[in-house]
Amino acid sequence: MASPDPQRLSLNTATVRERWNLAQTIEGCARHGIRGISPWRDKLDELGAAQAARRIRAAGLTVTGLCRGGMFPARTAAGRRAAIADNRKAIEDAATIGAKCLVLVVGGLPQGSRDLAGAREQVKEGIAAILPHARQCGVPLAIEPLHPMYAADRACVNTLSQALDLCDALDPGKTGALGVAVDVYHVWWDPQLQAQIRRAGRKRILAYHICDWLVPTTDLLLDRGMMGDGVIDLKRIRGWVEGAGYRGFHEVEIFSARNWWRRDPDEVLATLKARHRRRS
Repeated sequence: MASPDPQRLSLNTATVRERWNLAQTIEGCARHGIRGISPWRDKLDELGAAQAARRIRAAGLTVTGLCRGGMFPARTAAGRRAAIADNRKAIEDAATIGAKCLVLVVGGLPQGSRDLAGAREQVKEGIAAILPHARQCGVPLAIEPLHPMYAADRACVNTLSQALDLCDALDPGKTGALGVAVDVYHVWWDPQLQAQIRRAGRKRILAYHICDWLVPTTDLLLDRGMMGDGVIDLKRIRGWVEGAGYRGFHEVEIFSARNWWRRDPDEVLATLKARHRRRS
């Protein structure tokens, strides 16, 4: 299998979040020849969306996504309205920086609830509520299914199939306004992954995130691996994604409190460039 195109490498700012702010990350991407960037909203807020947009354009970078919207389920109607308002703001910021999508981490159970089906219905209602604004702003929404271990607190959409069911219900015409983010850390285990990537196809796959699953994993949130250090068959999954028609960026997103977050970010970027070429 051919090596991935280095011009399609993108850095999710979570990978260097503990050592660099967004301005430093933009400069670092430009210095290392990484052509894509995907900010998290906390880092974007520190710099300001307008200023970030100017710096990103000046560096010649493509914004592959903005992380994150979502978190729709809430115990009260007021909480659900606040989530909608926050997502509308995220859509507007994504438009300002020219993001190719807003990634939705949809949220888990409301506080004190055990109603998983109800939480999933709130997610559907929340996405339906913001989709017209996203269309108006020209920002596609990318539902990111998370590993089932996060169903209670972060995302009650846990498989690509579930995410695509939402897409089909809310955007049956496959207009490009709603799709999925395929994050290998969350979906690599799914026995239906190949079939669901094929089902998603070019029109639904809006983002592709890569890292690795370590064995043993010492923290289920903050111990992701660099590509090649774990057990995910990254080349096989890339083959499926590209076979489905995806031609976008490969976005490296690594939460690593004990390892990569402690290292010099320039070392991290140099390493992920080499690993993207050889191990992805």
